[in-house]
Amino acid sequence: MISIELIQKTAESLMDKAAIEIPSDYHNALKKASKTEDGELSTFVLKAMLDNYEVAKEDRCAMCGDTGVPRWFVKLGNSASVEGGMIALEGALRRATANATHRVPLRPNRVHPLWRTDHNNNVGIGAPEIEYAFEPEGDWIDLITVHKGGLFGTDYRMLFPSDGIQGIKRFYLDCLMAFGKRGLACQPAIIGIGLGGSKDICMGLGKRASTLRVVGSRNPDLKIAELEDEFKELGNSIGMGAMGFVGKHMVIDCNIEVGYCHTGGMPMSVHAFCLSSRRAVARLYADGRVEYRTDPDWFTPYQRRETVEWNPEQDIEPRSTEDTAQSTTDELDSTQGSAQGSAQESAQGSAQESTQGFTQESTHSVKTMTSEASE
Repeated sequence: MISIELIQKTAESLMDKAAIEIPSDYHNALKKASKTEDGELSTFVLKAMLDNYEVAKEDRCAMCGDTGVPRWFVKLGNSASVEGGMIALEGALRRATANATHRVPLRPNRVHPLWRTDHNNNVGIGAPEIEYAFEPEGDWIDLITVHKGGLFGTDYRMLFPSDGIQGIKRFYLDCLMAFGKRGLACQPAIIGIGLGGSKDICMGLGKRASTLRVVGSRNPDLKIAELEDEFKELGNSIGMGAMGFVGKHMVIDCNIEVGYCHTGGMPMSVHAFCLSSRRAVARLYADGRVEYRTDPDWFTPYQRRETVEWNPEQDIEPRSTEDTAQSTTDELDSTQGSAQGSAQESAQGSAQESTQGFTQESTHSVKTMTSEASE
């Protein structure tokens, strides 16, 4: 059984690490970007960021004045046991958040939406958020804290299957342009894209894609992995760099996560993690051991399972084959073709012409937006 004392002590340590120590995967990617950035102001920002991270670690103070809104992700092995149960665990995480707000310190950003009540500790109704996941084996608990900005840098749109990949690209570019030009997010950042699910699930997928995957990780679906590489390159081709200044490193990486959705829609969300990518992870065992790491390892094969019953062979191995990876794109193409054929029969070709015109306009808009940003 894992003690509540150990959980709270570890949680407070994680709050400290997340606010002060930049994860190594993001840090290394940022140093790599700084070596190839040629925009004058973007280069200045990247250098200042890297210097600031060293000072924060040396002085043990928060790396950014706005410490975001702390949240928790908790993953439990199926055999895990917590002293006092899950209510006691939540109490420990709320106490750790309040204590860290004063000790680190963190900026107390949480207030009541109407009365602006502020308890000065980042704790209140629904705060901090605590999300749970489970794994089929193990008696451990993973505690993950993420300090993500709670204002902008996030958007959602309900697309249609006929919008296809071009529609996804268009909304992605719309978001990046807004994030950069209007100062809605701090760049460069890890971008997370959620596709599918209902609206709330879609938003959660995108948020977790941006905060719970490390730089360089790739979706096991090979076609989605190709899109991740393509979207990273596309995001860095619009002429924006650090903090929206002219440059070529706006996107440190792009992660895409998907969930099954209603057949008539294709929900999409886009999320920019903070430029400090503040996260920290620890695994707790019943014998008192605590293992700290920087990779949340949230999106396991079990979390991405498609079968009714958990079948490791069926849910893991087929996803690594190119034929199975191709099926997602094939099904999307088939859906678009069927929709266009039905529209043609019922409206004597007018609907098909309209659909084709929209597709051409979308493609033209994406190319135009990219060209204008580059100029």
